[in-house]
Amino acid sequence: MRCVGTVVRGIRTPIIKENDDLATIVVDSLMAAKESEGFEFRDKDIVAITEAVVGISEGNYVTVDDVAEDLEMKFPSKNIGVVNPILSRNRFSIILKGIARAMDKITLLTSFPSDEVGNGILDEDILEESEYHLGSTITEDQYKETFGSWIHPFTGINMIDFYRELIEDEDCEVEFVFSNDIKTILDYNTDVLTCDIHTREKSTKLLKDEGAHVYGLHEILTEPIGDSGFNPEYGLLGSNKATEEKLKLFPRTGDALVIEVQNRLIELTGKQIEVMVYGDGAFKDPVGKIWELADPVVSPAHTSGLIGYPNEIKLKYVSDNKFADLKGEELKEAIKDEIKQKDDNLTGQMITEGTTPRVLTDLIGSLCDLTSGSGDKGTPVIFIQGYFDNLSHD
Repeated sequence: MRCVGTVVRGIRTPIIKENDDLATIVVDSLMAAKESEGFEFRDKDIVAITEAVVGISEGNYVTVDDVAEDLEMKFPSKNIGVVNPILSRNRFSIILKGIARAMDKITLLTSFPSDEVGNGILDEDILEESEYHLGSTITEDQYKETFGSWIHPFTGINMIDFYRELIEDEDCEVEFVFSNDIKTILDYNTDVLTCDIHTREKSTKLLKDEGAHVYGLHEILTEPIGDSGFNPEYGLLGSNKATEEKLKLFPRTGDALVIEVQNRLIELTGKQIEVMVYGDGAFKDPVGKIWELADPVVSPAHTSGLIGYPNEIKLKYVSDNKFADLKGEELKEAIKDEIKQKDDNLTGQMITEGTTPRVLTDLIGSLCDLTSGSGDKGTPVIFIQGYFDNLSHD
């Protein structure tokens, strides 16, 4: 009897740079890990590659000047409203620098008490005691008078002060407005750049329906500026700061990469191994209240065997109800038979209550992100075995 279910390994690789043959690096690193750790490949194993090294290897970078040039073409007025950017030095500050370099004035509207992914912007206890509520519109002067220069406990900075200095350093004027209704921006400007991630389509449509001239971040750098990088589907969404003048974009060649890696592994191992590219995990920090998913999707590319949802029964429910009178080995064998006989689609059945009805790549990508981390682990490839196993698999 097998005593271990799912096993997750972080795979160390060489430091990956632009123009590296990433497929070869991934496959060679996996084969080296196999020899070092003594594991064997099996059907339905999963290889996951972090989007960061995919974007790096394909050289998918843009400069602040590239961002500015694209925005100048789309907003010739040089005076725009910027709606709901996330409050992140890594994710948005270099984009904002490009916006400011292109414009003469920005009216920056941000939601409160936090941005889309949970980064706080003010003291919520003070908000509850103030005259303002979630439906209010708060000016910058009112914000400063009521909340002061609020310091985020994690970053140690006030993002409004940080963004103001960044914009003004580019000789651009800025006015901040705090509102949870994006249509508030139309009181200030009808040229609008929407910066929300997961509600981007809804936001751009809503403002366009009001007659505004609107682009979303997902529509900026969808084509190259000169020889710059680009992303035809997500634009600047999913980008990260590379230097003070450069952004690494979300990868665009992932579909070809996962197929190439899969084919090479099938040839080397004889096993049907699934491959995916993953970015941020789809989970929320219960302490900091940060929703990790600042990328537009968890997995921008994956092989076909990773499409779908889990189809699991809840062992506790079956044990406490259908087999309440059984114990020990008899109970285990009864549950194994129940699993073997389960329907191919258990949606809506009580026997699934308490399981996780989420997209497989969101679940697996979250597992990978937690394993690789965002620091110095040096494991941009994750190898998972037994993810699709259940108790009936011996």
